Amino acid sequence: MIGLAELSADRGSVRSDSNIYQNRVSTIMNAPAVSVESDMALAAALEIMMRERISSVFVRPTGHVGPSRAKETGIVTERDLLRSLSTYGADALTFPVRQVMSHPLATVPTDAFAYLAMGRMNRLQIRHLGVTDDAGYVVGALSARSLLKLRAESGVELGDEIAQASSVHELGRAWAKLSSLATDLVREGLPAREIAAFIALGVCDLTGRAAVLAEDQMKERGQGGPPAAYAFVVLGSAGRGESLLAMDQDNALIFADDATLEADRWFEALAVCISDLLYQVGIPYCTGGVMARNAPWRGSLGAWRERVGEWITRSNPADLLSIDIFFDLRSVHGDRGLAEELWRNAFDAARGNVSFAKLLIEAAGTVAPSLGWFGGIKTEQGRIDLKRAGLFGIVSAARALAICHHVVLRSTPERLDGIKSLGLGLEQDLDALDDAQRLFLDLILRQQIKDIDQGRPATNKIEVKRLSRRDRERLRVALRAVESLEQIVRDLLFPA
Repeated sequence: MIGLAELSADRGSVRSDSNIYQNRVSTIMNAPAVSVESDMALAAALEIMMRERISSVFVRPTGHVGPSRAKETGIVTERDLLRSLSTYGADALTFPVRQVMSHPLATVPTDAFAYLAMGRMNRLQIRHLGVTDDAGYVVGALSARSLLKLRAESGVELGDEIAQASSVHELGRAWAKLSSLATDLVREGLPAREIAAFIALGVCDLTGRAAVLAEDQMKERGQGGPPAAYAFVVLGSAGRGESLLAMDQDNALIFADDATLEADRWFEALAVCISDLLYQVGIPYCTGGVMARNAPWRGSLGAWRERVGEWITRSNPADLLSIDIFFDLRSVHGDRGLAEELWRNAFDAARGNVSFAKLLIEAAGTVAPSLGWFGGIKTEQGRIDLKRAGLFGIVSAARALAICHHVVLRSTPERLDGIKSLGLGLEQDLDALDDAQRLFLDLILRQQIKDIDQGRPATNKIEVKRLSRRDRERLRVALRAVESLEQIVRDLLFPA
């Protein structure tokens, strides 16, 4: 039997194992989830576990077919079997599994990193977790055995520490660890894309927990609980899984169509509370106002559908400022199915609309040339803003092309790959943009960590003179690739 102590080695160590920050639960879980009906005899469940060579089975309601929601699901593990046999002898094998199952089921989402699952197992002192999709259905199983090869020596509880924070102070204390963990991962050679995904999931965890605390505060003030089903979502880099250490708040709120006008006032107060909590923890307010506390970023499902329809019919790029990041949305709290439905509906509504895609790109602005006549890199006070010089352009172009060609994916690399798979041509150019985005992320993150260590605020500007000769040449190649961005987009929007 594997003990929980094996999941984390020297607890006093400050070094972290990059594997648990690099691997998502979806890559190591056992799927599909094996489940039995609640009235099945324990003997039959044991037979299934032996045949499938698994250490647990999920328990779904009798008569239910297919995946079940986590709140309706229990679990019977090998330990439950041994405990029952020890207490009741062979008679236990005749018991229905519901009599010995554990409920409620502890879970993690499919897109969580292994560090979150590991921390949750340690805290709950359990060896099995259910894995849920965006709609809350159990789609896989995760055991301590699956995590052994990904064990880490410290920091494994960060995600779970955020999830269990009961005050803004505890939330801030957990969030403050992120920068040092990112530094460790850079030093261990983990690609910046993976670190950016880890940071983004941290933002999602933090925002989701802030929503829980905000709900609690509303109740304490006598304002009651949510008046209708709703989803709180993050937008932009956090939704795409591409966050770095210079960030601000980008979020929205979607509530059910049966909500009243009074309900919207409640959700406005909730959104203000969430936003203020995030600010207190250390995530600045969005300077562009893209936050659920503001009416344009809050509304019923029907209202959101109307907004999307209005966006698609606009003819002025100035009317679409900040609209593009809506298509990156990811739910972090509440009814995830509500958010997923809206996100997919938006892609469906914009499918094939070249004019809308063009307007989104125009609203994002053009990428200014960053190379001089003789290939020198243009700088201001020795630095170049790589977000403005190329990263933002690649992200915006990939998003607009994905929207137009119905590539219903979130991250920039996935979108570029999805566009390439359509066979529209320009594979070499798309690969060059993919390589450029990877390099920009790497250089920005390394500079941010260095600046933070020296007491400077994290920005997207890097010191060119500090780069090695090899990195300067790689940067020139990446900037040249971005110079062709406008032509690449035009060719892919109007393929021959």
